[in-house]
Amino acid sequence: MAREKPEAAAEAEATPERSYREQLDFLNPIAQPLASRKLTRKLYKCIRKAARQKQIRRGVKEVQKFINKGEKGITVLAGDTLPIDVYCHIPIMCEDRSLPYAYVPSKSDLGAAAGSKRPTCVIMIKPHEEYQETYDECLEEVSALPLPL
Repeated sequence: MAREKPEAAAEAEATPERSYREQLDFLNPIAQPLASRKLTRKLYKCIRKAARQKQIRRGVKEVQKFINKGEKGITVLAGDTLPIDVYCHIPIMCEDRSLPYAYVPSKSDLGAAAGSKRPTCVIMIKPHEEYQETYDECLEEVSALPLPL
């Protein structure tokens, strides 16, 4: 009698990882400014480094709280979050406080970069001396992205 695969493994095989181009099909209409493929990789790398140092804020509630408190950092939003009402106020808060923000195509990749098994729709990366060079690179590129009208 052959062993049956666990459900989680079967699901993983059923949903292979999508490429950057395929992920763009699932974007929200408000996902502007969108990070390029290269910048998306840099942001994920910076998030991984920040997560090791415990220098990230995850989730809408936590990020919103720290933006209101005046904390500085790069805000990264997932472009495939539905409904958009959940987090559509975050970019406005960032613009009011002159914080850089960018969208990446996938909330599951964003959660994975933060070291979590759960997808997350918004993350704030705080600066830290351990990964300052990577952070500054990302900050420069995200700040150069054109803001939506």
